[in-house]
Amino acid sequence: MKEKIISLVEEILKVTAGTITETTKMEDVEQWDSLAQVMIIGELEERFGISIPLEEAVEITSMKELLEKSGALD
Repeated sequence: MKEKIISLVEEILKVTAGTITETTKMEDVEQWDSLAQVMIIGELEERFGISIPLEEAVEITSMKELLEKSGALD
């Protein structure tokens, strides 16, 4: 699941495959802004049935945090 989520983020951010890793931070990717964050959270729910509460979603600042909140690192 981790790889699928990373691929989803790369697709939404329109970056080359392999650009995003588990250690990527939001601040490292120009395209990863608040609008992209909303799109990522929405697509996680639509494609994979993963629901992250808005209060938690706004606190996510890295790929690792996104993977943790989505349960992909359990």
